[in-house]
Amino acid sequence: MTDDLLPAVLVHGIRVSGTMWRAQVAGLEHRPVLAPDMPGHGERRGERFTMSAALDVIAGAIDALGGRALLVGHSMGGYLTIAAAAAYPERVAGLVAFGCTTLPTPSRARPYLLAARLLARLPDGGARLTRLLSTALLGREAAAAFTGGGVSHGVIPDVVDAVLARNPLADLRDYPGQVWLVNGAKDHFRTDERQFLAACPDGRLELLRSAGHLAPLTAADDVTRFIDNVAFRLGLPDRATPLPEKP
Repeated sequence: MTDDLLPAVLVHGIRVSGTMWRAQVAGLEHRPVLAPDMPGHGERRGERFTMSAALDVIAGAIDALGGRALLVGHSMGGYLTIAAAAAYPERVAGLVAFGCTTLPTPSRARPYLLAARLLARLPDGGARLTRLLSTALLGREAAAAFTGGGVSHGVIPDVVDAVLARNPLADLRDYPGQVWLVNGAKDHFRTDERQFLAACPDGRLELLRSAGHLAPLTAADDVTRFIDNVAFRLGLPDRATPLPEKP
């Protein structure tokens, strides 16, 4: 790793862990990168998930990389990084949020809560079923990254409560730095993307045309290049540079 390159912190989606970023961590090996597990996930299973606890983990990862970094989040991780950017704007050099431009509402959260309750009734908490389905949908290598740190369906209710208690549009308005909202063209979480874009003081909206919701896994190389390009340009002495090319 090279100390003069802008570091990046990658924040995973709900129920999985930092291993979902395996391809990006490998592809960004030339710059400092951390993909920490959030409370209740991966190596932190057993810890209670709260928004404040998650923000503490993100802040700790930034501090471990020198105190300022590009934040990258996917799905749940996208909502968390939006909140972290608002909470610690001086530590966040820029924000890339994948698959998280739907406004959280109780009605939209209901199916996830129902699925979590049903899966939690299985002897292994639904881990084997998730591995089988992810292998069928993503392929063996991507599925191994997706579930490599374990699967934590039991944390979903706490995550839903924490995300519902935040207003991501207000958080975006509070963050003055550069924001990239990145969605797969086939992503069901892009419902309110124009509202999210309008809330950003300095934002842009990008589409990965061949991807769905799990772009870091299904379009791993495109996502890696995009993150690296953003980090490179944010790390330049003159930030008034052309935006990264669309993936």
